[in-house]
Amino acid sequence: MDDWTTSHERVLAQREADGWMFLIEAARDLRTTGAIAPSGKALARALTEPVRAQASRPLAVLEAGAGTGPITRALIPHLTGGSRLDVVEANSRFAAQLRRLVDGHPDLVRASGRVKVHEMFVEQLDTDQRYDVIVSGLPLTNFAPAQVERIMARYMDLLHPGGTLTYFAYVGTRRARALTATRAEARRHTAVDEVMAAYQRAYATGRWTVWANLPPAHVWHLRRPLTAEESSDRPLAEARR
Repeated sequence: MDDWTTSHERVLAQREADGWMFLIEAARDLRTTGAIAPSGKALARALTEPVRAQASRPLAVLEAGAGTGPITRALIPHLTGGSRLDVVEANSRFAAQLRRLVDGHPDLVRASGRVKVHEMFVEQLDTDQRYDVIVSGLPLTNFAPAQVERIMARYMDLLHPGGTLTYFAYVGTRRARALTATRAEARRHTAVDEVMAAYQRAYATGRWTVWANLPPAHVWHLRRPLTAEESSDRPLAEARR
């Protein structure tokens, strides 16, 4: 058996194990897990596009709601020298899995401090660090509107001016909830949609639909704007790179 076959079988086994772990945690609490399967490769690629586009330079990246780590695995190979990745996950079982992933990842053998796992809610992340890219895997439509507002405000605060936030929302959730939700739940979901729509109007730079995911998902990219002073300084700063 050649090395490629062994490596491929190891990847498939890991994906199966992650899928079962995700399903078990979803059964414990679907509201905070948000799905019944980890994000697929196509969704991971869409969410991590801003990192790949800037991979020629050192980046500070934050991933929130990492789950079993499919997005983390997609991010790590694109972390060039000097880059850092902070991974935030509140579920203790997922956080333990993420630490094992980081400790055993071959790309991090000589850069063990480049990726750090934080077992907490992203609103609790106490740091002076500002990020070039934030990738959110949190099931925002499952939360209370006030919590969603706190999370989104925290994301924008944590971004460098000009930095990008990427997140996803499953296709068809509004229609599905309209058929099954209570009136109170429908009102909560509508209020969350209004919070997100306000951020999309103010900051969105693009939306894509990833049909090759279970379930299909919309991916949004939002950018924190530059101030007038930062915008005027940028051409000079870019010329000096």
